[in-house]
This record gives sequence, C-alpha cells and structure tokens, in this order.
Amino acid sequence: MKKYSSLLWYGLALALLMGLLHLLEFKWYTLGYAKDAYIGFIAILFTALGIWLAGKLTNPKKETIIVERTIYKNPDIPFVRNETAVSEFGLSKRELEVLDLLAEGWSNQEIATKLFVSLSTIKTHVSGILEKLDVKRRIQAIEKAKAVGLLP
Repeated sequence: MKKYSSLLWYGLALALLMGLLHLLEFKWYTLGYAKDAYIGFIAILFTALGIWLAGKLTNPKKETIIVERTIYKNPDIPFVRNETAVSEFGLSKRELEVLDLLAEGWSNQEIATKLFVSLSTIKTHVSGILEKLDVKRRIQAIEKAKAVGLLP
C-alpha cells in the first residue's frame, strides 16, 4: 500500500478539486448540474475501489512452506538399482552418475569438476534427465527417481 500512497494522495486531491468545482458550479448555476455532481461522486468512488482492488490483487500474500523429512537408511541392505526403470526412462550411465550426484546435493559446477567435464555438458545432462523423467525441477527428478528405484 505504501507503493501506491502518492497515487492515492494525487487521486484524493483531484477528487477534492473536482468536488469543489462542482460545488462552485452548483452555487453559480442552477440545480440542473446536480446530476454531474452525482456522476463525479460515483466516478471517485469507483476509482478508489479500483485502486484498492488492484493493490490487493497484485500483491498476494505468499507463504513459504518448508518440509523436513527424516530418511532412515539401513546400511546392512545394499541398494540395487531398478534396471527396468533405467531402460524404461532411457537414462545413460553418465546421466545416472549425474542423477546420483544431484541427489547428494551437488551443484552443477561441483558435478562438472568431479566428472572432469564442462559446465554446459552437465547442464545438458540435467536437462536430459528432467526431460526423460518428465519433470520440471531437480527436486522433482530426485523424488521421482527414488519412487521408481533409480536412487536409494
């Protein structure tokens, strides 16, 4: 609302001036101009309502929800990758390596350094993973890969 305070003051000043002009016009002329005063009042009312509504609609309150999960792994049971899911999604060995490192929380630059490839190559692998798993974000890719048995 602070963003629109100068606009509101300007609108209020214009409305007061318009009201004053209509009052002077009413006093100097006949009662035939009363309809204009009503129209001006309604215009001011709808202008103020429009400004208030635009402020409400353009600044919705956003809430951030943080979800924490505790994942327990049994170290006695080794992880076996679901090879049917690998062939179903058509992931290459390098994409699986990148997916494993993504799941560990590595950045693109860190993955590129570890695998001795360029950053653009890693970005290409990540976009390929996202496309093949039919997701839009890295977190979604990790969750889907865990659900189908590609990740522990």
